[in-house]
This record gives sequence, structure tokens and C-alpha cells, in this order.
Amino acid sequence: MRTGSVPIASLLLLGILSPTVLAQDKPKTDDKTKVEVQTTPIKVQIVFTEFEADKKIKSLPYVMYMNAPNSSELRAGWVKFRIGSRLPVYVGKNEMQYMDVGTNVDARSAYTGDGHVLLQMTLERSWVEGEVSVPMMRSDSSPSDPSGGHFQEPIVRGFKSELDLKLREGQPVESNMATDPISGKVLKVEISFAVVK
Repeated sequence: MRTGSVPIASLLLLGILSPTVLAQDKPKTDDKTKVEVQTTPIKVQIVFTEFEADKKIKSLPYVMYMNAPNSSELRAGWVKFRIGSRLPVYVGKNEMQYMDVGTNVDARSAYTGDGHVLLQMTLERSWVEGEVSVPMMRSDSSPSDPSGGHFQEPIVRGFKSELDLKLREGQPVESNMATDPISGKVLKVEISFAVVK
């Protein structure tokens, strides 16, 4: 009886220690597969400038900071920037909807190490410029009296561009120029970057 209990105790002890032994025998592949990506912090400046003929009307600068991977290819995630207002717009039957008006910038970058940065961007800007008079409808869906019942709705203008640039540090690039076909105003976009020390 005594000799039979020793093998059972040995098996129990082996069963308790086997997870610990197996855990120690696992190869440490996690440390080898993690590759640390080196990055360079950069500051990107985007300036929207509006002109009426040769006269500058307004200049809107925006600054974004991002960590650009040290690479010759764009692999980083997108950095996003949003600023603006929600504009109420009358849609009829005493209902209002809100429209986002402002500036949206999505960007990603790679620092090539020779003083250049690769930059992919989506720029979107919308703004209110003027109003238009809209007649109100009565509840029976017929136009109201022409002498009254009008309200002003905003005219919203917009600009959108997708860019793929290679920039040299400290040298601004005028990447876009567009003319509004109705107002004749010219919108220019200038982009530059600097390494953050």
C-alpha cells in the first residue's frame, strides 16, 4: 500500500508543476517581432488666403503637430483637425437642420531624413457668404403672400482638395489655387513644415 501512494503523489506533483514548466519553455518571439518605428515630430502649417482681384481679403492659418515616421513611404495613421460652427438651416414645416461649416484637415506624413517630408492631405473648407431670400410656404403648401413671409437663408460656399506632396523644410508650397465661379474670389492654399526641435 505504501509503495502505491508514492507514484500517485509524484503524478499529482508533476501535474501541478507542468503548467509552470511549459510556460517557461515558450520561446520569446514577441520581443523579436516588435519593431520600434522611429519618428520625427513636425509642425505643419496650412494657410488659406482669399483674394478679391489682387486685394487680400482674409488669411486663415492652421497648425498641426504630428509624429512623422522616418520612412520613404507613407504608412502612418491619419491626424485629423476639425474647427467650425453648426449653422441652422430652415427645411420647411417649422423644421430646422444644422449644417457643419468650417475647416476640416486630414493628414499623414513620413519624414525621409534628408530635410523632406511626404505629406498626404485632404483639405475641406466651407463658409457662409451672403444670403438668399426664400418665400415661406403656408401649411396648405401654397406660396405665402408675396408682400411678406420671406426669410433669409445663408449661401454656403465650399472648397475641397486631396493633396500628395513632397515638401522641403522651411519652403512653403502654394499647393492649390481656385476661383469661385460666382463671386470671382480666388482661394490660395499654402503649406509648409518644420521639424520640432
